Amino acid sequence: MASKHMATGRNGSTPTARTTPTARTTPMASQPGQSAHFAPAGQEGSSRRAASPRVRTSKRPRRKRSALRVISTLLIVVGVGLLLAAGGLWGYAQFRYYKQSKTNEALAEHVTITDKTSDATEDASGCPIDVDWAALKAVNDDVVGWIYVPGTVVNYPVYQGVDNDEYLRTNALGEWSVGGQVFLDWESTPPGMVDHQSVIYGHHLWDGTMFQPLSLLDDQEVFDATDTIWYVTETNEYELQPLFMYYATPYDTTVRNFRFDSDEAFRAYLQEQFTRAVTMRADAQQLIAGAMHVLTMSTCNYYDGYGRSILVAIPKHEDQPVTQPVEQPVEQPVEQPTEEAYAEEGQVSEEETWQEESWEEESWEEESWQEESWDESSQEETWQEESWNEG
Repeated sequence: MASKHMATGRNGSTPTARTTPTARTTPMASQPGQSAHFAPAGQEGSSRRAASPRVRTSKRPRRKRSALRVISTLLIVVGVGLLLAAGGLWGYAQFRYYKQSKTNEALAEHVTITDKTSDATEDASGCPIDVDWAALKAVNDDVVGWIYVPGTVVNYPVYQGVDNDEYLRTNALGEWSVGGQVFLDWESTPPGMVDHQSVIYGHHLWDGTMFQPLSLLDDQEVFDATDTIWYVTETNEYELQPLFMYYATPYDTTVRNFRFDSDEAFRAYLQEQFTRAVTMRADAQQLIAGAMHVLTMSTCNYYDGYGRSILVAIPKHEDQPVTQPVEQPVEQPVEQPTEEAYAEEGQVSEEETWQEESWEEESWEEESWQEESWDESSQEETWQEESWNEG
């Protein structure tokens, strides 16, 4: 800083102020987390000495941060791996469904579905299905029928194996398949609709194919909207109508009853199953009273405590109430006899009366003769007895 007292020069000029040289400054060491400041030269050492001694910091926080980074990285890698695995499984599942649908589409090429509303193209029986059985048997001769539900994707061949596992996950080509094929129970009499109850099975697939549409009939509106189910064999066509649906477990053996000792025993069985119904026809009990055959379709459901949805369908030709109007007997007109008839009837009566009187007279005379003969015999026996006594 310049001196406050300024001397006057000899020549009267004012000399420049003498200033002390500016001290050099050097940065002072700062504590961790503090900004650096500068100290005048010469005080550097003292500043260093005045500064707090260096303290060794622990390396543990740094190691902890490193461990967290490793864990987060691993979690990200695992999450990405799981996403990739899930995507791969989803893709594989879609591929399996695609392969299943292609197999069924190839089989459906052997069937022609006719628009039933067109009378010109409808066959005499009214069945809209024309099946090339020879072509289907060339693929797999275990085929026994074809099931078709108008308005749904249900349009599949029906096979029957040596057991109920053969077509559970095996298609008609003998390859593993997620949906297998629709199949008739191995204990049912082929080709179906022969026993009192014929049972067929189909998977409930998540892509909405196979028997998935039938599982929706546990909704009464859907049930009422489903009017017709066709089951076609090589020799017969059956037009059926849903009767009722009920739930069961996979271990419910009452579902697999096929033959009964009598129609009455079969109807009692249907009545018992009907008590478990979740959807039904309004006149179901009347129809059960006259049922002779039913086609029962079983598929999976995913409800706790159950696992199976069972749809019972009845042929439409048996779809008539048993109660029929009682026919009243027709009264026949009574013919009035004519005078000639009266005359003939009178003659006959007189003749019959004369014959009867003659017969009675003859009988009386014969009885009188027999009585007289008996009296004479008695007298003779009495005379003989008296003679014997005298002797």
